Amino acid sequence: MSKVIHEFTTTVPFWRPRVTPIKLDEATPQQLDALKVTPSNTKVSEYVLVLARDAETLRERTPLFNGIMYNRGGMSRAERELSAAGASTVNRCVYCLAVHSSRYNQLSKTEDVMEKIFADGTDADLDPRQSAILKFAVKLSQTPPTVTKDDMTMLTEAGLDKAEILDLILSASLFGWANRLMHTLGDPIEKED
Repeated sequence: MSKVIHEFTTTVPFWRPRVTPIKLDEATPQQLDALKVTPSNTKVSEYVLVLARDAETLRERTPLFNGIMYNRGGMSRAERELSAAGASTVNRCVYCLAVHSSRYNQLSKTEDVMEKIFADGTDADLDPRQSAILKFAVKLSQTPPTVTKDDMTMLTEAGLDKAEILDLILSASLFGWANRLMHTLGDPIEKED
């Protein structure tokens, strides 16, 4: 039996579902239709195959996810990944943190930021913009009602414009929800050989 991973890592683990994923060759027309909006035409993840059990929700979820994480304008892709990593840290979602910290490293072409976050948490010594993004994503993930106008001022002083702040709010909020789905539906485990 594979071991569940509890420590943060940038190596993306295997995700073992607790709910049986659908089988593509047995999918209903509605499930197949919902699966058409997934980003990959080559492989559909176990996670998406579990979500396809509720085809109506998956059909709405995937474009929303793609719009928040991949749209043009606003925050850079790397900064959206940093926001997702901040939320995933708070929520202790090992799988999501691995995926989004790894993507951040690829997009930013550096591992320094994630190494600092893994070592020092939200107190990591980052540049002012990165620090503001991380701190806001963490605060929004911990207790959304505590976010104030002062937090918005901190973000604008760190150089974020209104569109970037909206992307930050959306990406951190999305992962408040996505992390909880991952926890409920499966476990990150060591990749099997």
